[in-house]
Amino acid sequence: MPLDRMVDLSGSQLHRCPVHVCSFRELVKLYLSDNHLNSLPPELGQLQNLQILALDFNNFKALPQVVCTLKQLCILYLGNNKLCDLPSELSLLQNLRTLWIEANYLTQLPDVVCELSLLKTLHAGSNALRLLPGQLRRLQELRTIWLSGNLLTNFPPVLLHMPFLEVIDVDRNSIRYFPSLAHLSSLKLVIYDHNPCRNAPKVAKGVRRVGRWAEETPEPDPRKARRYALVREESQEAQAPASSPQPLLAAPKELHS
Repeated sequence: MPLDRMVDLSGSQLHRCPVHVCSFRELVKLYLSDNHLNSLPPELGQLQNLQILALDFNNFKALPQVVCTLKQLCILYLGNNKLCDLPSELSLLQNLRTLWIEANYLTQLPDVVCELSLLKTLHAGSNALRLLPGQLRRLQELRTIWLSGNLLTNFPPVLLHMPFLEVIDVDRNSIRYFPSLAHLSSLKLVIYDHNPCRNAPKVAKGVRRVGRWAEETPEPDPRKARRYALVREESQEAQAPASSPQPLLAAPKELHS
């Protein structure tokens, strides 16, 4: 058992997850990023203390059911796979605070995401989302939502009914008009750059805007905002005794530095 209760097998050219890893039952962090995985062994269900699981940059077309049995998970990285949907059993992960599903094949946000009642951060960029479900407003703990690089043509109406949101990223979509966001009392940052918009979203005093017609100079770098979010998530949500390397992300390299 590693002393820091962490195993990092990222970039190891794996086609299968080594079963012996599943014998470390006190494991808290498991990084399997950047491999060739499309399945996981059922023995992974023995890791009932796991809080962070990184499966990004693999070949998963469906999320293995065994992941949904890891009920202590609070951070789950599924980005850069080939997922078209998520299983309903994901709702069993009621401790999940951060979910990364960016750069998959999602054409709609899976309904099960709206059942993750403690979710604070949702990374769903670089998919093919055209709208968001109204049920998303149930997630009253949600503070940050990243939707960059999707197919949104309108600002998602459900976000207008989520006054607890602090960060909204709709960069690189096809939004032509932004409604007022001034009533979102908790909002701190809105990123709306690279949209064919005719106006900038109206925001309350003190809210930072990144995009055309934003007053702030220099504008805050959205990449740095994402990096800050990642570091903050791991430090706040995971109660592991030691720090761990960041999993690979579908973003420029400064995120890995």
